[in-house]
Amino acid sequence: MANGMQLTQDERTFGMLVHLAALAQFIVPTFGNVIGPLVIWLIKKDQSAWIDRQGKNALNFQISIAIYALISTILIPVIIGIFLLIAVGIFWLVMVILATIRVSEGESFRYPLSIIFIK
Repeated sequence: MANGMQLTQDERTFGMLVHLAALAQFIVPTFGNVIGPLVIWLIKKDQSAWIDRQGKNALNFQISIAIYALISTILIPVIIGIFLLIAVGIFWLVMVILATIRVSEGESFRYPLSIIFIK
């Protein structure tokens, strides 16, 4: 439950979708992980403070992951980049699934290793 408040089913659904939308990465490979959550957040952020908070968390994490993946890609010629890129991909997928499950249950979720770009 979010701060002792009862969430509506709509809030839980869109809170979950804002995290799940990161899987748009499989449809739009370059920035789908950012575009998906951004679209849902922009549509719903003014309707619920909880959805707004979850959207910001999702966006901050997806932007952070994009930066980590870019750095890993740059390091591919040094070999370590290949392993980092695989690790970032696995971490990303596990965290998106975990966030989606937790938020669908009405819990607030904050991603680890997330840089705060949007406050």
